[in-house]
Amino acid sequence: MSTRRADVAIVGGGLTGCAAAYYLARRGRSVVVLERGFVGAQSSGVNFGNLRLQGRYLPQLPLALRAQAMWEGLEAELGDSVEFVQAGHVHVALNAAQAQEIERHAVDCRPYGLEVEILDRRETIRRWPFLGAGVLAASWSPRDAVVNSRLVCPAFARAAIALGAAIVEEIEVTAIEHASGRFTLRTDRDLVVEAGCLINAAGAWAAPLARRFGEEAPVFPAGPVQMVTEPVPAFVAPVIHAVDGSILFRQTARGNVLVAGHPRVTVDAEGRRSRVPPAKMAVNMARLAAVAPHMRAHHIIRAWTGIEGYLPDMLPALGPSGTTPGLFHAFAFSGHGLQIGPAVGAVLAELIVDGGTPTPIAPFSIGRFREPVAADRDRLRHEFYDDVLDRRPSA
Repeated sequence: MSTRRADVAIVGGGLTGCAAAYYLARRGRSVVVLERGFVGAQSSGVNFGNLRLQGRYLPQLPLALRAQAMWEGLEAELGDSVEFVQAGHVHVALNAAQAQEIERHAVDCRPYGLEVEILDRRETIRRWPFLGAGVLAASWSPRDAVVNSRLVCPAFARAAIALGAAIVEEIEVTAIEHASGRFTLRTDRDLVVEAGCLINAAGAWAAPLARRFGEEAPVFPAGPVQMVTEPVPAFVAPVIHAVDGSILFRQTARGNVLVAGHPRVTVDAEGRRSRVPPAKMAVNMARLAAVAPHMRAHHIIRAWTGIEGYLPDMLPALGPSGTTPGLFHAFAFSGHGLQIGPAVGAVLAELIVDGGTPTPIAPFSIGRFREPVAADRDRLRHEFYDDVLDRRPSA
């Protein structure tokens, strides 16, 4: 049995874990990341790749805007491609209530520094003439972008390793002890890790680790469905995204159209298995054809999903533990984690190295679950199928 000592141990090799490892190593801290599968193999590597600013929870905008500035220079910084393309994002309103929502959001996000342009139907169709009759209005955010999510975690991992971080894959943490200001992590392989700080970045599997230190987080798993069509002639550059998330799509450089949309589907988190129900593919294609009628003639060639962690208020757990010095939580980003990922990694490094961060993260404290939090099932129903919500743990 070998023992490895580090300043920081990280459980979870998704974007959060790999980005935190990189920014900590850049600050001169020794880091060990323990990933029971492969880097970026779960939600971080199978998502839509959308770096969306508009439509976010407003108190998350400082984190999101910081992240977007990082994304804009990330490929040069890491020396690696993540296929970053800044082609903008169109939020389309499919009814009057959604039209009011985008107008309100455009006003509300301005104090945070995000400028969003509101377009009536005539201007929307002038810019994107393929859109169907059901589109009433749109908001346009030119700073939004996309990446290839499969490339992001490996790029951060390689950069972290180059700075001296250790990333160990296919290793299971079997026990964690905390004594005399240090964490001891035992694994199912010939390795024990001792560290002064611990980051819980275990995604959909993070709740047991938090519970080990007396903190509850009612995480539940689900799968966001992605599909891709055969290549079609170029017709759209930005992401097109219905306000309620029921359908979103973008076109790749090869011409394929990547399609996604709520509700999210049931997954087997314990067995780490996920599949796309055929009926869900039919639902998404019908919605795509309603917004972009010409896509009715084209075929889906592949569909997939991953396992994401969600909390009932659809916000992450991010920040220091309320019970254990040296423990930090960063999990359950509820489908919004890719865009803010680099900033989350930098914030975690600041919390550990500097003892605080200039980016406001108080709304995401795990302490908000000290008392039971009732989920608004009606609000969540359009985001998840009922069988996902039926299996959700009580808050």
